[in-house]
Amino acid sequence: MSTVQDVNPRVRGIRAPIEFSCQFKKRSILINTDVFFQSVKKPFKSVIDVSSGDPHKAGMPPISFIRQVMAVCLYPELLKEKSLPLDVRQRAQKLLDMCSGGSVGSYSTTSGGLPQVQKSISEFITRRDGGVPSHPEDIILTTGLQKSFDVVCFLVFLNLLTSGEGKTQTGVLTPMPCPHTLPMLLDMTGLALVPYRLFEEQGWAVNLDELHRALEAGRVHCEPKAIYISNPGKPTGEQPIVGTSCTAFDLFYIRFHFSLFLLIVYGQDKEFISYKKVLSEMGKMYAETMELVSFHSISTAHIGEGGLRGGYMEVINIDPAVKKYLTVISSASVLPQLALELSVNPPRPEDSSYNSYTQEIHHIEDTLSQNAKRACEFLNRVEGMSCQPSMAGLFLYPRVHLPPHIVEEAKRLEVKADVLYCQRLLREEGICVGAGCENGQEDKNYHIRLCILTPPSTLEEILARLRSFHHRLLEKLA
Repeated sequence: MSTVQDVNPRVRGIRAPIEFSCQFKKRSILINTDVFFQSVKKPFKSVIDVSSGDPHKAGMPPISFIRQVMAVCLYPELLKEKSLPLDVRQRAQKLLDMCSGGSVGSYSTTSGGLPQVQKSISEFITRRDGGVPSHPEDIILTTGLQKSFDVVCFLVFLNLLTSGEGKTQTGVLTPMPCPHTLPMLLDMTGLALVPYRLFEEQGWAVNLDELHRALEAGRVHCEPKAIYISNPGKPTGEQPIVGTSCTAFDLFYIRFHFSLFLLIVYGQDKEFISYKKVLSEMGKMYAETMELVSFHSISTAHIGEGGLRGGYMEVINIDPAVKKYLTVISSASVLPQLALELSVNPPRPEDSSYNSYTQEIHHIEDTLSQNAKRACEFLNRVEGMSCQPSMAGLFLYPRVHLPPHIVEEAKRLEVKADVLYCQRLLREEGICVGAGCENGQEDKNYHIRLCILTPPSTLEEILARLRSFHHRLLEKLA
């Protein structure tokens, strides 16, 4: 029988997301809330999980238009259902006509995705970027297998960059804090993580000097070849493109000087500005030669359809052979492709669903904006907490100043102190948040990660329980 020692060392070295500095040495900290609280008497009525960017799980409703059209596509008999808006049925028929055999159960017509959906996305990007052209052949549709689809796309693409061992191993400049699944995905592709620090006191800004420092430090043990940027930042919510200490232009210049692939994960908001648009404004030397890959998914922005696992990547100035390889291995599922088409082609003013769709979108935008402001102000008033404002994205990433007895208890249990904090918060108040160490924070600071796209009443309950718990910890010092 094979043993663990017989397994490829690279596979043994892959860290699970929760193990990124966040696991007991003797037992896992991960708790299955659904099972655990069925048999445990608890002082609260329900568990609220805001540890991941899953708005639907947190109580936000899906977009009616998208669900209605998808329902008709799955069950075409509903095309005859007159109670559904006319434009819903018309759009569903149009989407079904894109599918082989008129069925979502058929394979995609090409490995890169449905050509009509690729065209719709390229037209959307062109509108988004104020006329900067996007081409359907540069759009690759794909289906993800991980919580965060954008990171899975990142993983697929980086397979092409992997090379060497030791000092010749490919390295990826990665922000700290970073998405909690990213270190594992780098491990899986044999890539070295080269951390660059985001400065919390400056609103999690990207610093050009820090990027240079990270590059030089990375060259000691690997060969940095790519830089990963999330716009907006995840989980910190910063927008590196408008940072005061490092702009998109700076990032392009440093990428060009050091021959780095630029990998951008997009998450839209009201004031979104794309790196691709900035690149187009920098002249031919940059615009026609710099390799840029942008990722986006339907789990982000207004849609929040994380369970459908759909997204796309736009590849700019990539070698045709590489692009062909990406297209072949990305094989997209049909259903999420149709959801993507709906997300980039919403109802128009003349459509019967326009008013309801617009109202729902505005409600989501307003909820996120108001929740971000409310939560940040609240947390900054709680003794022993501080929080930077979130410019975009679904998360807040507040710092938690832990009392000494929690730090000592964590040492005794051989677990990170912020993990212990999150575990106790879950057990005592039924609030599930993410531990900051999952995102690669510095050891001297402790943070928690929480999704703020929830119904306002749910957010108020979360904040009240969190404050009550934190105050109990501090009272033990008195």
